[in-house]
Amino acid sequence: MKASDRAYASLREDIVEWRLPPGTVLGEVEQSERLGVSRTPLREALARLTAEGLASAQRGRGVVVSDISLAHIDELFELREALEAKAAALAALRGDRARFAGLRDRFAAASTLLHDDDPQRHQYYALAAELDAAIDDSIANAYLTQSLEGLRVHLTRVRRLAKDDAARLRQAASEHAAIAGAIADGNAHLAAAATAVHLSNSLQHIKNTHPLP
Repeated sequence: MKASDRAYASLREDIVEWRLPPGTVLGEVEQSERLGVSRTPLREALARLTAEGLASAQRGRGVVVSDISLAHIDELFELREALEAKAAALAALRGDRARFAGLRDRFAAASTLLHDDDPQRHQYYALAAELDAAIDDSIANAYLTQSLEGLRVHLTRVRRLAKDDAARLRQAASEHAAIAGAIADGNAHLAAAATAVHLSNSLQHIKNTHPLP
């Protein structure tokens, strides 16, 4: 892996996982030393992060980790609904129904994944990622898939703001089961509507649990 790719991947993960929170200055000297790369590949990595919206150049401060505001979250979810509702509808028309039926059943039993031994809910989010992957595989639209991939990195970052309490995740699992079930039934309109309901509830949960300026 190229040094710039390695630096980019490391910084991107640190930003998404909030090890580098909003407002952190990504100083070239400090980050070069921390990541074990020279300043040229680091600059390339910072340019990629800036292009993705994960970092921004500020006069007098250099490159800093981008902030997250309530306005940003609203904008993200407006785009998310447009993309994900369309993707779910296409998956209902083009996807493997048996695959989504299996995901529906697993989400229906997802309460078994929500336990204290996994406080970060890795198993639950891995199942959610399987649903995303199944939809991506089904839509047969490279442009839509690419757009979704670019959006999800910001959504993962936003998700860290919310308190992932078991009650909300049980509700979310039921919503995911409804999405997967609609796709399994080949009902494009219901799949899009179920996706919209899930996203509306997710956005409201974030706003309720972590008010932002």
